[in-house]
Amino acid sequence: MKTRIAFVLPSFQAGGAERVALTVIQDFVQRGYAIDLVLMEAKGELLSLVPDIVKIVNLKVRQMRSALLPLVRYLRKRRPHAIQISMWPLTIVGIVAHQLARSKARLVVSDHVALSKQYRSRRVLTALRITTRLFYPLADARIFVSSEAAEDLVRLSGIARSEFDIIYNPIPKPPKLEPRPDIEALWDNCLCRVIHVGTLKEQKNQALLIKSFARLRRRIRAKLLILGDGPLRPKLQALAVAEGVQDSVHFLGFQLEPWPYLASAKLFVLSSDYEGFANVLVEALRMGLTVVSTDCASGPREILDGGRFGLLVPCEDEVALANAMETGFREPFAPSLLQGRAEQISGTSALDSYLNIVVGARRV
Repeated sequence: MKTRIAFVLPSFQAGGAERVALTVIQDFVQRGYAIDLVLMEAKGELLSLVPDIVKIVNLKVRQMRSALLPLVRYLRKRRPHAIQISMWPLTIVGIVAHQLARSKARLVVSDHVALSKQYRSRRVLTALRITTRLFYPLADARIFVSSEAAEDLVRLSGIARSEFDIIYNPIPKPPKLEPRPDIEALWDNCLCRVIHVGTLKEQKNQALLIKSFARLRRRIRAKLLILGDGPLRPKLQALAVAEGVQDSVHFLGFQLEPWPYLASAKLFVLSSDYEGFANVLVEALRMGLTVVSTDCASGPREILDGGRFGLLVPCEDEVALANAMETGFREPFAPSLLQGRAEQISGTSALDSYLNIVVGARRV
């Protein structure tokens, strides 16, 4: 019987944790493992990319606490050899279910963001501190996507730093692409091409990007493509009008495959207030794009090695971000250098690390 590995997530929407799970699942399928994708709700943009051989288990629940008994039933029925549960507080629910089911599966939990940045209320932080301190030691392994994010939970939970494994998110190489006339038309023969990919929400701070881009436009002719959708889209579009750059900023909505857009650009900009790892930075490096990023917690500083592979600027600094964008155009990084960095931190070795930690000593 093949080794069966279960991946447990709330849904399969186009977030960073979900994209990492998809990459790992695709790799594990190629290596011959049987995979179950266990979702609280079987919905999300990435479901169409899941290999047909993967069994999708729909728990059909919306609230975290409602997932407990369905997870217990799943573990007793399917008896996976290993289970990876992503994103607190689902990780806590999964650990309790593992105990109640008396499962012998190797249990791995993973978090993809500096949790104290994501959860700000005192009540939630207290729950976070108590539950991780009590339950995370019951898992066989604990994965974080950056050292800074792991240190954040060390401070919150009091769990020793040695109890966490750091695996940078695996990011696949882009496919071979031909220029697309429809995308080229968006740039309107402009040479200074800026691109941003991210959900339009407060964390990503696209307002900072638009204000900084408006400053840049006063000095050079540039265009900005924003890929992603979210609750702030109307507000951000209104901001582009207020800044006088509505004709130079294109809001393209969610794109399942961002690679053709990245391939057409010259400069990638991340404007976030905080991140876990920032997959999009590595995707940009994979494409050989010069990167400008806020020096937010956590991920960008580690990915760019303190500025060796991209430009870092303080958070919430419009002037610094605009100046860095101009510098990026005038003094771009060598694409081969950036692609080498992406492979170093997020290539095959990252997938091997996932296999070693999630599966342990067991093989196909």
